[in-house]
Formats: sequence, structure tokens, C-alpha cells
Amino acid sequence: MKESTRVLLGLGLAVAGGIAIALSGNSALVRAADFIAPVGTLWVNAIRMTVIPLVISLVITAVASAADVRSVGRLGGRTLLVFLMLLAAVAVIVMPLVYGVFRFVPRHRAAIPLPAGAAEAAGQVTHGNPVTFATWLTSLLPPNPIAAAAAGDMIPLILFTLLLALAIAATPAEARAALVGFFDGLAEAMLVLVRWIILAAPLGVFALVLPLAAHAGAAVAGALGFYIVAYSAACVAVILMLDPIVALAAGIPMRRFARAAFPPQLIAFSSSSSIASLPSVIDSAERRLGLPEDVVGFVVPLAASMFKIAAPLSWTIGAFFVGWFYGIPIGIGQMAIIGFAALFLAFAAPGVPRGGFIMLTPLFLAIGLPAEGIGILIAVDALPDTFASALNATGHLAAAAVVGRTRSAVAVSEPALNANAAE
Repeated sequence: MKESTRVLLGLGLAVAGGIAIALSGNSALVRAADFIAPVGTLWVNAIRMTVIPLVISLVITAVASAADVRSVGRLGGRTLLVFLMLLAAVAVIVMPLVYGVFRFVPRHRAAIPLPAGAAEAAGQVTHGNPVTFATWLTSLLPPNPIAAAAAGDMIPLILFTLLLALAIAATPAEARAALVGFFDGLAEAMLVLVRWIILAAPLGVFALVLPLAAHAGAAVAGALGFYIVAYSAACVAVILMLDPIVALAAGIPMRRFARAAFPPQLIAFSSSSSIASLPSVIDSAERRLGLPEDVVGFVVPLAASMFKIAAPLSWTIGAFFVGWFYGIPIGIGQMAIIGFAALFLAFAAPGVPRGGFIMLTPLFLAIGLPAEGIGILIAVDALPDTFASALNATGHLAAAAVVGRTRSAVAVSEPALNANAAE
């Protein structure tokens, strides 16, 4: 049985069982549902314990790879710049729209008890001391990185990790190879641990959702349905948005790009994997869009391994939904943290099933959301993940198109500049 099928089965049993308990009005059954809640908390804690070493190791290895990419010439730098620009474009467009939608959607008012610590987090977000720009600026670099890791202050920790990675890239080759090899091995070990934890997702999801459904009844099913529809519709909207972006940035007509993107989208959607669509993306880029082979061979595999254009959408909608679900408001400051994470942590998201949700854990803690909400997102991810995979495949093709066209423009202009210089 597929992993997503097992998670859906656990979710279905939890929702159906919880609704039945709620309708029965039997307090003993409600207490029994609450009794298994610690199992779900234990599963969430297992996810959280992998976050710090996983994020540090993945960011360092990703930056080391980027340093290798830059060494092959301007194509590497242009590719990374295109990745960042596309992520920023999606974040700038999606985040205000999602904020507006959840601002006007009626607040979820089911009688759901907040997980341990969530009430305190909500109070801090609502009534906490205002953070000034100076306070925020001075907090970006941690005086003690280990203390920042222990406290879960992810943005200062990530900035320290980026600086450390750049320093490692500047060390002599022998020392750099040893350090990168260590962090690459640590990342591999942590990914194995993450896969083990994800295998327990059906049990963890069941233990998380059953008490919620037992207290809230059918309201839980309606809330989860709203998330699935909102996420899937947003993915389709961003896919359509990429057509005019490519037309403006690469000069490729929207209809031509849409036709070229359809075969990879179909494969990614049906397999729930953007990696599976890699051969189709390469074929569409070369045969349907006429992009240079060397550009396609460089950009597309790199995009498949590190470029996830669905990250700003996934994390924004996921955070706002969990905040809406538990009644915890998300303001402009929290949106800024989400945007930072979408731009820089997206490159480090592990390539395992539901791996992107692992990166949500520090983000949730940073903006005052209960980490238990990640279990809810994992539970309902089977259908949204198909749309996200199609969006990521489209993003890979869009990145190749923009890099290919801009490189051609630079190649055409350089002879003219050389001729003018000769004159």
C-alpha cells in the first residue's frame, strides 16, 4: 500500500471515528480519544528533533553545491538568480492573496482544544510586546548559535549557517572536502531517520486527528475540505500565472509554453512526483521550446534537485490554515518570516515524501503556531501534493526557459559589445 494511501486511511478512520464519538455524546469515549493524543504529540516531537541537524546539514551542502555551480561560469549564477526571482514572484503574488482570503473567511469556531503550548503561543502573538525594526535587525545574528538552535530561533540560526557554509566554501580544498563530506553524511543519516518517522505517519495522524474530531465533530471534515480545495485551486492559479511570467521574461508565447508544460504536468500530477517528470521536462524544453541542450542539461537537473517553486504557496497556505483552524492570528511580521523561509529554506527541503513539511516545523514555532498542525497538513496532503508536483514541474520548465532565453540574449549582445570596444 502506498504511503499516501496509508496516511489517508489513517485520516479517514480518525475523522469517521471522531465524528461518531462526537455524535454519541459518550464522555468515556471522548476521554479514550484524548488518551491516545500523546501518541500524536510523540510523533510530532520525533519530527521536531530532526529539524536542527537536518536544516544545518542541508543548507551547508546546498550552499557548497551552489559554490560548485558558480565555478562553471556565469550560467550557474544566472540559474540561481532565476530560481530566486521566480520564488520571489510567487511569494509576492500569493502571500497577499492568501492573507486576504483567510482574513475574510469566517474564523473556524469549532470547540477544539489547543495543543499543549498553543494557547501561550496565541497569547504571545496577540498580546506580546511589539518588535521594533532595531530589535529585529540586531536579532538576525545570534551571539550564541548553539543557544539559538536550542531555542528554535531559526532565522538567526540559518543566517549563521549560511555564513558558515560560505566560510567552508572559501577554505582550502582538503578542509572543504572533509567538512562538506561530514555534513553530507549527516544529512543522509538524518534523511534516513526522517523516512522512519514518516513511516509512522498513519499512526501519528490518527492519534492527532481523532481527539480533534471527537471534540469538533463534522466541523473538522469541513475545515479539512476547505484546505484541500483552497490549496489545489491556488496551485492551478500559480501554474496559470507562470505562463505570462515566462512570456515576459523569456519571450515565449503563453500558448506555446502551456503546451510544452502539459506533458510534464500530467506525469508529475499522476505520479505525485516532480522528479518523475524530469525526462519529460527535458524533452519539452529541447523539442517544444527549442532551448539550448547545454542549458537544459544544466538547469533542469539542478532545478529538480533544489528548486521547489511550490514552497511559497505550500508554506503560506499551510501556515494560514493552521492559524485559522486553531484561532491564532497571523500578522505582517509572521508573513515576513514565511517569505524569508520560502526564499531560502526551499532550497534545503529534503527530497523525501512529505519532506517539505519537516521544514515547516521551525517556521511554525517561529510564528507561534502549534507544531501539531503539521500532522493535520500531512494527513490531507495526498491530493494537494499532486497539484504541487505539477506546479514544481512547471517551475522547472519555466526556469529553463528563462535561463535559456536570457543566455541567448547575452550571447547575441556580447559580439556587438566586443565590436564596439574594438572600434
